[in-house]
Amino acid sequence: MIRKFLRYYGPHKKLFAADMLCAFLVSVCNMFYPMITRRIINDLIPNRNLRLMAFWFAILLGIYILKYCLNFFIQYQGHVMGVRIQLDIRQEAFDHLQRLPFTFFDKTKTGTIMSRIINDTMDISELAHHGPEDIFISGIMLIGSFILLCRMNALLTVIIFAFVPILLAFAIRKRKKLSEASMQTRVAVGEVNATLENSISGVRVSRAYDYAEHEAEKFRLGSEAFASARSIYYKRMAEFYSGTGLLMDLLTLITIAAGGVFTYFNQITVADFAAYLLFVGLFTEPLKKLINFTEQLQSGVTGFTRIQELLAEEPEQDSPNSRELERPKGEIVFDNVTFRYDNGKEGTNVLSNLNLTIHAGETVALVGPSGGGKSTLCHLIPRFYEPDSGRILLDGVDIREYTRLSLRRQIGIVQQDTFLFTGTIRDNIAYGNFSATDEEIRQAAKMASIHEYIESLPNGYDTYVGERGVMLSGGQRQRISIARIFLKNPPILILDEATSALDNTTEAQIQQALDQLSAGRTTLVVAHRLSTIRNADKIVVLTEQGIVEQGTHQELIEKQGVYYSLWNTQQST
Repeated sequence: MIRKFLRYYGPHKKLFAADMLCAFLVSVCNMFYPMITRRIINDLIPNRNLRLMAFWFAILLGIYILKYCLNFFIQYQGHVMGVRIQLDIRQEAFDHLQRLPFTFFDKTKTGTIMSRIINDTMDISELAHHGPEDIFISGIMLIGSFILLCRMNALLTVIIFAFVPILLAFAIRKRKKLSEASMQTRVAVGEVNATLENSISGVRVSRAYDYAEHEAEKFRLGSEAFASARSIYYKRMAEFYSGTGLLMDLLTLITIAAGGVFTYFNQITVADFAAYLLFVGLFTEPLKKLINFTEQLQSGVTGFTRIQELLAEEPEQDSPNSRELERPKGEIVFDNVTFRYDNGKEGTNVLSNLNLTIHAGETVALVGPSGGGKSTLCHLIPRFYEPDSGRILLDGVDIREYTRLSLRRQIGIVQQDTFLFTGTIRDNIAYGNFSATDEEIRQAAKMASIHEYIESLPNGYDTYVGERGVMLSGGQRQRISIARIFLKNPPILILDEATSALDNTTEAQIQQALDQLSAGRTTLVVAHRLSTIRNADKIVVLTEQGIVEQGTHQELIEKQGVYYSLWNTQQST
């Protein structure tokens, strides 16, 4: 883990070296103060040498000014380096997140992911700055003070340093408990973030059902769990710092007592004893720094561990021999495809040995009861999920032989739950092709029958849509998503219940845009309202038993099977 952590310093090695140099010089400056003080007390004051006293006071002033400049650099540029490392780690985590399979997001809460990328990287930033710096300064000061103390009185130094292992043993023991409490706190933070994100996203639902108090209660329980975990953490922290504080006080007491005895028996002069106390202060300061650093170290290590767990998640990977997919004709064949979600019961398949052929340029509709696997089938084509067995062919080639990116470039998806990104209408349409010109964006909007509405807005295409597009109606959001697909212009189109959430009037308007969009493309339609797909080239009835019927609307009506029953049910309502 240390090696993984140190590699993030590589791009910032010059700044890191400068920071360490300044830290070294600060340590050297700290060593001069007791030495000069000893000289003044031992020689200059008894000899009444005011000239030299003034000289050494000037030297001390110069050292203090130098320390100010060095500390300013450490505090400023050192933190800048930490922020840059934080940026690198956060960007790496986000880039990795973009390559993770959909199964990861199915089983991981959004709040937990946010906690890792935001909170954990913040703690890593502090560790990246203070960790090497504090260890380096403390190491130099401990070694330097030990050498200087031994020069004044070796026996007294050995007596004092013999107490150090007791202090370190106590710190290590308490540090372990502090670490466990820190990890529990992180988990609790992730749960609170997840609850908060979920409640904010679903605020309209909770208000509609008058369940605001229910959501408040869920958040209260999560907050209480976090407060409980945090309380345990603070208890462990209090045990750690109060205990180490007591031991540091005992160390000072031992120094004064032993030094007093040595002075009494003329083993050390009063002036040397005064300087010795100053050096002991130099000795205890790095110990305090290291002890205080333990909390920061623990938070940083915990955060880095959680980030590494995220980075250890296996990303989507293309086969070594995969190739780019150029504009396909669009023939899709499902060959004995079986699929089961990870959380499904053993032996329960969503799709079992499914066989289906969709000819190039053909519009195929999938109908049937919920749970039959219609949406799942659609998700398999762009490789959002991988079949457990069987294969899916595109123009006679297994889609696993193509890179995922090139495959998905050739597929346009319009879903029931349209997602718009926070930003402007222009930004959301341009998501279909970021290199598109303003004229191309307007043309796509015209084809989706949304251009006139956009032009009627005060800010036109620069109108802010709100988070998830909440400032637009469902029909308007859907048309923008369709405009996005027009701009992308893919040869394969998937319409996953694109109009089921709309009213009849809006549905009819959207359907015209969808019909225009589907022209000349291989189109797969998941439909709830059968009236929207009666003109499809082929209708496939998919149930838990697999494909039970397929044919045109008229053929299936004449067959009087499952489709006939579904059609009559909808016509009678």
